[in-house]
Amino acid sequence: MTILKRGMIVDINLNPAKGSETGKIRPCVIVTNNIYNRRVPVIQVTPLTAWNAKKGRIQTNVTITAAEGNGLSKKSIADCLQTRPVDHRMRLVKVRGVLTAVEMKRIDEALKIVFAL
Repeated sequence: MTILKRGMIVDINLNPAKGSETGKIRPCVIVTNNIYNRRVPVIQVTPLTAWNAKKGRIQTNVTITAAEGNGLSKKSIADCLQTRPVDHRMRLVKVRGVLTAVEMKRIDEALKIVFAL
């Protein structure tokens, strides 16, 4: 079994989605801390979606460039407004890779805005 860690990109089955929620199987960034990731089956993830210029201008979206280390095949957006809890035992499809510390810092800044921290 893979140990899930903060900053990893994992494919998660987000179905069923309701209303404007992000759905389908898609890459997501684990944003919960590693103590929780080791102890409980519910992790908090931020879904990734295809990049476009409009999405790239939104303050709570973070652009992630495809790289060998993160397992992405195209430029993407971490949509921090869509962050949600998932039970990884039921929804984890596969592990892709990991983000850099710089990318995680940008996600942390976006999450601070979303949650007014």
